[in-house]
This record gives sequence, structure tokens and C-alpha cells, in this order.
Amino acid sequence: MASISLLSDDFAGANETTWLAAVEKALKGAAFDKLRSKTDDGLAIEPLYPQAANAVAEPGRADAAPWAALQRADHPDAKAANAIALDDLAGGAAGLDIVGRGAPNAFGFGIDGLTDAATFVTLLDDVLLDAIRIRLNAGADGVAAAAALAAHIKASGTAPASVSVSFGIDPLGAQAASGTADADAVAKAAAAAVALKANGFAGPFLAADGRPFHAAGASEAQEIAAVLAAAVGYLRALEATGMALEDAVAAIEAVVSVDAEQFLGIAKIRALRRLWRQVCEACGVAPTTLTVHTETAWRMMTRRDPWVNMLRTTIAGFAAGVGGATSLTVLPFTAALGLADGFARRVARNTQSVLLEESNLYRVADPAAGSGYVETMTDQLAQAAWALFQEIEAAGGLSAALASGDLQEKITTVRAARDRDIAKRKVAITGTSEFPNIHEAPVKALEVTAFDAPVSGDGALAPIRLGAVYEALRDQADAFLAETGKRPAVFLATLGRIADFTARATFAKNFFEAAGIEAIIGEGAADADTAAKAFADSGARICCLCSSDAVYADLAETAAKAVKDAGAAHISLAGRPGDLEAALKAAGVDGFLYVGCNVLDFLTEVQAIALQR
Repeated sequence: MASISLLSDDFAGANETTWLAAVEKALKGAAFDKLRSKTDDGLAIEPLYPQAANAVAEPGRADAAPWAALQRADHPDAKAANAIALDDLAGGAAGLDIVGRGAPNAFGFGIDGLTDAATFVTLLDDVLLDAIRIRLNAGADGVAAAAALAAHIKASGTAPASVSVSFGIDPLGAQAASGTADADAVAKAAAAAVALKANGFAGPFLAADGRPFHAAGASEAQEIAAVLAAAVGYLRALEATGMALEDAVAAIEAVVSVDAEQFLGIAKIRALRRLWRQVCEACGVAPTTLTVHTETAWRMMTRRDPWVNMLRTTIAGFAAGVGGATSLTVLPFTAALGLADGFARRVARNTQSVLLEESNLYRVADPAAGSGYVETMTDQLAQAAWALFQEIEAAGGLSAALASGDLQEKITTVRAARDRDIAKRKVAITGTSEFPNIHEAPVKALEVTAFDAPVSGDGALAPIRLGAVYEALRDQADAFLAETGKRPAVFLATLGRIADFTARATFAKNFFEAAGIEAIIGEGAADADTAAKAFADSGARICCLCSSDAVYADLAETAAKAVKDAGAAHISLAGRPGDLEAALKAAGVDGFLYVGCNVLDFLTEVQAIALQR
């Protein structure tokens, strides 16, 4: 019988030496470090990793068990929320993620009255309580809301032990979000957990929630450390009630955000579970599988080109599933615009359905095990998070660290560094800072008014969105359009042939339209007078010269002078000026746009000129 050869037999074997030789050739003398990058925690990311040796799978769920695909229940009116919830459950959701108005993850919407059992009567009408998974997010009202939900479940005649419910009591997360500490809050939460357990509920009861930290700009290690610190604080409080440590460990769940940093998201969940086992071992308790709820990150959501949010949440959902999450809530792609309508909610549900039922992600236990990149990042994140966790413990625990402002300061430092990268587009936000579509059709949300953010004390970790600074510029441009009937515009004075200017004209168009400034592209001017006339005819107030370095050497200086004489209020040039900088500035060029410049500062200055009437 003839043997069948593998396709790989026709190729030379790959090894690091030959790869490095190919890289050196491609870099053309540039340093190898150019291929390295760093995470927000300063952890190095190599361009290539070998397979991890002796890797062991660390599954987060039972073999071949899917994660629970949850859907937010957050309409302020309980009756309306019930109708939406029934539709979500009929459409494939495995459970409800109930969000109260005061929850840190409410983001402007949430159900009113969760401290009243009557609210749950309405909200959960016709819901089979023992057939779904329920999560509760009530913020500072967590204890009262948990009691109300428990009362409703018992009154419904459903056996508490048969209901899969995470009560989500998290006073430390509420403190982080509000900046206000209640000295007895953790003890009250522990007492509530004891009462719920005594009433037959299995839990988990307390949530060590990293979402307020992530939403405020925390790094991966900072979020893990905060979750660990909260969990250990709750362990101590539960132990103080007399609860056995084995039961206390099972009474706590972890909650984290997952964003579009796919591999870091996978590594974050794996590192968190690993450190939890370390905590259990330190407590003398047999390690148990940590319940980890995940939610796609608020801070990555955009209002502009919100369709891209579908990609972001899909990547995040993939990371959660592969990382071993117990449950997942996908924010609707219109979340930053308002309360999601039926279509946006269906897309959120179907995102998980595709990952579960078509991609079958859950059928492999810890599929990232053995990946050199993921294993390395898991190790490094675990080490960085453990070090910060120890600092928090040394400061007296999470509540004390928050009260001192030390943790907030660390998060602010990370956020400021990220903000600088966003301003320079080193961190690109597709559809917002990169590849904007100024003619995008509006996307609708439900006509429900968002409530104002609650009053917060000093040190509160307020949620942010990474794209908000660019969206503010777009909002100003849209206001100008609404008032004047036209957009602020820039004339791209293209010099020379198409081959000379196309690359930089394309770059400049993308650059300016991130601020809602419409780019009017010239047809290619062979001389300065032609460029100046085309600018004058365009009606724009600002101008950007676009061409190759060779054409700039011959024509940029005279073109700048001519355009200035034609009335340009601001002139820029696409590309680095090099040795021509002094001469170009003397000719009237006010600024230069290039990869690595501070895009946000440049656009803020230029837009102010373009908006002048």
C-alpha cells in the first residue's frame, strides 16, 4: 500500500535560527527590540514564543461543560425588563444578569427597586427560576437586594437549592466605585451570606468584582490583585462568622472584565484561577475551581462606528470562553449609545451562541495550555498581580488601600500612560481614532433616558471609555454641521503625480476625519499657484500639503507660501519634515502630521480653527 506523505514534508524544518535570520533581513538593520512590545503592566511581549514545555491543562469548567451565556436585565422599569428578559431567554440566553440602578456596571441604566421583593415578582414573572442561571448586581444595595431576591424565590415555591443564583454582594466593589466606605459593610455582607446559606441557597453569595477597577483604567495585574484582595477580605469576614473555610471558599465568586486584548484576557483568567488556588493552599483548604463570571469591557465600547463593537465583544467573548469563564455577559454593541433594542440584544446573545454551538469552544478543556505566549503571560501576570496583592494586604486590605488612595494612584498612572498612547494612536481605536466614517448612519437605541451618575466621594473609580476623547471632537464637528449645514473641512493640497501623493493623502484623510473634519482631496497640483487656487475654490479654512519627500523638496515651500497667501488659517504637511522643517515653518507651515505624533493635541488645535466662522 502506497504511503501518503505529509504536505509539510516538502518544506524545510522551521527553527529559531532560520527565523532570526529572516527577521534580521526584514528589519534591514533596525533593532530587534522593534518587534517587542509591553503590556500596561510593563510585561514584555516577544514576537515569537516556542511551545511551552511540560504545560499542564488548568480547566476552569468541568469537562465539556459550556459556560453560561447570560443577558443583561437592565431596563429601569421592571415590567418592561420582564418582557425583554422573556424574549432573551426564549432566544437562547441561559440566564439573566440582573443590573440594579446603583450597580457599578449599570452605565446609566438599571432596574429600580431591587431592594423590594415585589420588584422581583414583576421582573421574574413567568421565568422558570430553577431552569436558568441568575446573577445579581446591586452595588451598595447588595445585601438588601439579595434578601429581596431570596424572599421572592422562596415565596414562589421554588426550592432554593434548585436555583443557580449568584447574589453578587460586593461592598468593596461598591466602595471602589463610590469612594465611600462603610466600616461595617463587609461584616454585614458576610452575615447576609450566612443567612442565605442557612435558607438553603448554594451560592455563591459574595462577588470579588474587578469590573469597577478595569472600567476606571486598571491594568490586567491590577484587576487581578483587586479581585484577590476583595476575595481574601471576604474570606476573613466569613471565617469570623464561624463559617468553615471550605464553605467560605465556595461562597465567593470572581468577576472580571474581558476586552479585545484576546491573549491577555485568556491569560488573565488563567492567572486569577492559579492565584486563587494559591490562596486556598495558604489557608489550608483544598483548592477548588473558582467561579469566574466575565463581562465584555465597558471601556472598549465606542459610540462612533458602533458596529466595530461587535468585533470587540466577539474577541472578548472568545477570550472568556477559552480562558475558562464560568459565565459570560456580552454588552450589546450599542451599549455606549443607550439602552439596547431587540436587535442589539439579539446580536449579543448570538455572539455567544456562535462561540458555543458553532465554534464549540467549550468542548476543549483549557485549549490555551501549552501555548508559549499564553503560558508566559499567565506566569508573568500571576507574578505581577501577586506582588500587588501583597502590597494591598500590607496596607491593611482592599478597603484600607482604597481609603488611602494608593491603589487609585497606581491605576491613574497606568491610565495616563495608556491615554498618551491613545493620543498618539499607538493604541488604535478602529472606527474612532483610526478609519473613521464621518458619513456613518446613526444607530438607534431605545428611547429611555439614562440616569445621572451617582454622586461620588473622593477616590471614586469612575468608569471611562477609551474612545471618548476622540468622540468629543466628532461631537463638536457634528454640532457645527447641524448649525451651518456643512462639516468643518480641510483641503488636502496634493502635489505632483498620483503615485507621489496617494499614500500621504490617504493617511491625512484618515487623520483629520478622526475629528470629524472632512477631507477635500485635490487632484494633484504641478505648481504652487495651481495648489493655491484649488485651496481657495474648496472653501476650506485649513490646508494640508500631501506628497512624497522628493516633491516636498522641490515644491512644498513655495506651495505653502502660495496657500498662505490664498487665505489658509492653518497649514500642515503630511510626513516628517526632516531637514526642511525650518524652511517650511518660515514659509507658513504650522504643523506636521506623521505616525507617532500626538494626534489628539494636533486635532484639537486644528479643529478649533476649522470651526471658526
